[in-house]
Amino acid sequence: MKRTTPRRRARQNRVLELLDRLERESRLDPVIDAVRKGVRALPLGRGRDLLHGRWLGHPVHPLMVQVPIGSWLSAAVLDLRPGRSREAGLLVGVGLAAAGPSALAGWTDWAELHRQQQRVGLVHALSNVTAVGLYAASLACRLKGRERAGRAYGFAGLTAVGLGGMLGGHLAYRQASGANHAEEVPHVITEGWHRVGGVAEFPAGRPVRRTVDDVPVLVVRETGGQIHALAERCSHLAGPLSEGTVADGCVQCPWHGSVFRLSDGWNVRGPATAPQPAFDTRITDGHVEIRLRRYDHDGHPADGQDADRQTTGTGAGAPHGHSTST
Repeated sequence: MKRTTPRRRARQNRVLELLDRLERESRLDPVIDAVRKGVRALPLGRGRDLLHGRWLGHPVHPLMVQVPIGSWLSAAVLDLRPGRSREAGLLVGVGLAAAGPSALAGWTDWAELHRQQQRVGLVHALSNVTAVGLYAASLACRLKGRERAGRAYGFAGLTAVGLGGMLGGHLAYRQASGANHAEEVPHVITEGWHRVGGVAEFPAGRPVRRTVDDVPVLVVRETGGQIHALAERCSHLAGPLSEGTVADGCVQCPWHGSVFRLSDGWNVRGPATAPQPAFDTRITDGHVEIRLRRYDHDGHPADGQDADRQTTGTGAGAPHGHSTST
């Protein structure tokens, strides 16, 4: 009789196990609440959207941290060569000067994240604060002529930066903290018109949720009769726009306050850095039909029509693809 060897149960990667545990660590929440309140109270005005990176189309923090990280890594390379301590000290100083604005952008983004993301983000920030402290000590030692201690503090700081970078990568890629949560919509919605309900099902001024090809869609009928449709999940962190507030031709996400223009999905205010996919609309036989708005290389509607144009027909343009009302 053949004897079978029992299979060993595959164990989770130890690092991922620790990170998953960190996401569930509720003991950090009182600190998170206090820091989040303080960051939100900062009088940043329009500078808040600047720090979010709305002007760039994605978070600006990952771009800004390249300066301190690059400076400190270069300083470490120079510290490995005799006689280059002065140049290394200069790079340490450049990194310290750039760390402040980078951290401010990071804290501004962090204050608008989910709780699990904020737990990881808090430790990420603490690692970087530790790195700044070590590099400040490194620079102080170098200025006093204590080159060996300056190098030691520098390498310790680089270790802390590496840990912070690992946590930042977990935030960005595992937890999708800075990703566009509406990016997949154009790849899922099928071509053509989709019927989403009768005109009477859309009260004027009230956001209504519908589903097309399993994609949630926000439909809003204005008091003048014009109908708008956007992807319903907020591009920032997938908040339900159908539960938001409609005013002045815009909809505001109920989760973090991002504001989108109903006519074309443009992100008028952050923290969202990406617009919402928009739909063309028309009324056929008393029913509302929508199709995903697609653009050519010049940013114009692919069919050459005005992006805000709506049509009313009787029987023309039967809908294609699968659509349901919810």
